[in-house]
Amino acid sequence: MELLPNSRTESDGSAVIRVLSYNIRSLRDDTAALARVISACAPDLVLVQEAPRFFRWRKKLARLAAACGQVVLTGGATAAGPAVLCSLRAVVDRTEDVLLPLTSGLHRRGLATAVVRFGGARLGVISCHLSLQQAERQEQGGMLLERLAALGTEHAVVGGDLNERPDGRTFRRLASTLQDCRTAAPWGDEFTSTPTDPHQRIDALFATPGIEVLGCGVPLDQPGVRAADLRAATDHLPVLAALRVPATDLN
Repeated sequence: MELLPNSRTESDGSAVIRVLSYNIRSLRDDTAALARVISACAPDLVLVQEAPRFFRWRKKLARLAAACGQVVLTGGATAAGPAVLCSLRAVVDRTEDVLLPLTSGLHRRGLATAVVRFGGARLGVISCHLSLQQAERQEQGGMLLERLAALGTEHAVVGGDLNERPDGRTFRRLASTLQDCRTAAPWGDEFTSTPTDPHQRIDALFATPGIEVLGCGVPLDQPGVRAADLRAATDHLPVLAALRVPATDLN
């Protein structure tokens, strides 16, 4: 399998970046295996779902980030689970954690959002984990798109555990507005659930139309990513994309 391009900044200010979306199940599994997988993918951004939310959650998330050569950008318990990690290549404009409306009897959901720069490219970022309940999930999909527009960036990436396959209403709504990166440029494997029996794609990365998707999928054959680590790390498989983000016109 052809490898994804490495991160770089072009002479025109545009940036090639690697973005990873990963449900880490509150670090309840093999954190060393998880760190090895993330490190091998060499991401500029890690869009995390199910980050630790309880006792010493900040320290746990910071330890994972450090083990992967990343820093914690935003999220965790303050976003009800989603978080964003980034490499030192990223220059941070701003961050905001957003709690979505609580439905009685259901788990609280939220969004971890940020605006970052790579070279001359400015990028909005959202990590999400949508509801298991269909009606609530549809509402959250709409709120996600509203929040994305409110970031005020021409270019943006969204990643998360959608708890829905590509033929679902919420997935299709997102894909009608944004590029489903896997569909735009298939690379690697498709299914993200479960690591021991991959049979469905419920995790995804989306990008605004002006971004060029260079490849997206589950990095099973990425150098340094071992099948045993993928099985041990958590109960989802990660989604890795390489994106070319145009330079932002500041005029």
